[in-house]
Amino acid sequence: MVIRGTSLPERELAADIVRFTRRSARRYKRSRTSWGDRFVDAYSWGLGVGVSLTIAASFVLALRNEIADRASTSNSIIRTQWLVLPEAVLWTSVTFAVLVVISNLARKLGPLTVNGAESTWWLTLPVDRRAMVLPPFLRKVAVTAVGSAIIHLPFSMVTAVDRAPVEHVLASLTFAAASVIGVVMAAMRQLGLLGPRLGRATTTAALLACAVLPSLSRTLWPTVLASVAAVGLLALVVPRAGSVRGDELVRGGAVAGHAGASLFMMDSNEVLRAFSGGRKEVDGGRAAALYARPARGPLRALIRADAVAFLRLNPPLMPPLLWLAACLGILLVDGGLPEFAQLAVIVIAGCATASGMGTVARKTALVPELDALLPLHPALVRTSRTLMPCLAMSLWMAVLSGLLVLLGAADPWLICVGALAGAGMGAGTLRGATRTPPDWTAPPVETPFGPVPRAQLGSLLRGLDVTVLATVPLLAALYLGYVPWIVVTVQALFSAGIFLVVVLSRPKQT
Repeated sequence: MVIRGTSLPERELAADIVRFTRRSARRYKRSRTSWGDRFVDAYSWGLGVGVSLTIAASFVLALRNEIADRASTSNSIIRTQWLVLPEAVLWTSVTFAVLVVISNLARKLGPLTVNGAESTWWLTLPVDRRAMVLPPFLRKVAVTAVGSAIIHLPFSMVTAVDRAPVEHVLASLTFAAASVIGVVMAAMRQLGLLGPRLGRATTTAALLACAVLPSLSRTLWPTVLASVAAVGLLALVVPRAGSVRGDELVRGGAVAGHAGASLFMMDSNEVLRAFSGGRKEVDGGRAAALYARPARGPLRALIRADAVAFLRLNPPLMPPLLWLAACLGILLVDGGLPEFAQLAVIVIAGCATASGMGTVARKTALVPELDALLPLHPALVRTSRTLMPCLAMSLWMAVLSGLLVLLGAADPWLICVGALAGAGMGAGTLRGATRTPPDWTAPPVETPFGPVPRAQLGSLLRGLDVTVLATVPLLAALYLGYVPWIVVTVQALFSAGIFLVVVLSRPKQT
């Protein structure tokens, strides 16, 4: 039920409730923290941020100089390009992809939300909700704008080396305004001003138009146009902020709280569960043919159950296809990234795709006691959990390798190497899904970047380590430009070893 106050006293009452609650929360936090602790925390954070920014700036400048000095087709894993993608098309596509990610995250996280304590008693009061949800929404918009401008500045410096400093600033401001448009359109969908299908289509079209504007930063009008559009959409949403349904406010707050706590505890599995928890699309048609077949033995029954679960959870096809397109775009761009950066993009794409294939493993890892009740050896149970991710990643890597062969990166044996690498990468999804939570009893290690939680980072990288290791022979073949027999042999040994290690090793008990 939505209750909106129409009189001035009711709006002032809602604002007083919000101010009292937040003032009490700040007073409670200040009472539990001394000035010495605040100074130490501020000094540590400032030192770490300063060193990190210095290293990042030096890396950006070095990458910028290397891109500016090299030829368009030299130092690439594709020696002879028979197809060249214009550079502006690639960077515009990257900008559009980032804007879509920002809009989708805003849609999942709210952006109009209340936390658990606020939803307990704020939503039940007969007052205007706008004073409760509008200030956090405006803060999110401001943080998004500032963060987007800061992130886009080095991106503009690397991808457009011929721009003047003022043009880089204008491009960053334009991208910040486009990011605000993405967040505000997510709020419009939350308010019900746009339907599900119409909202997705309208948001996609608007963000596609906004993705072109940062590349037109030689004049001031793209920045003015994006800023006016952002302000106009904000003026449309702000008066209606109090009309969001209570269940939508609670949903966004629950997802934001779950994701924030998971990031704070450095638990990537919980972050993925937080963002996929509200996904209700389940497809039973893909696995309908497997139900009619009789099961012969517990192992076959378990394999069929895992295959059915993998298909019914409906792994989205768009992200793997987009990562394939990203890999090809980086390789085909005229005057794009150097060779090491191209290989890094391939590794990142493989790790991101492999992470999306571990949904079943992450869900079953929540209740490991159920696996112990099965009349099978634990190694056989883990083998069943790994089969579908291994097959899916082998197919994805084979397709990627086949496309690289068509482009002339290596000989056709690269497809075999890619399929073998995909098997090892798929096994890494189970290792990552069954990782134990970080051990926060271990003290951090002091470094020039500040205190680093070494034990917690080791737990976070579990699963990612073998996924990257499985791609090493493939990267070596791409670097050489051909596939020696020793690379095929090493790739087979790496993938088989990773599979056996993942299947035979027992997860650590918490």
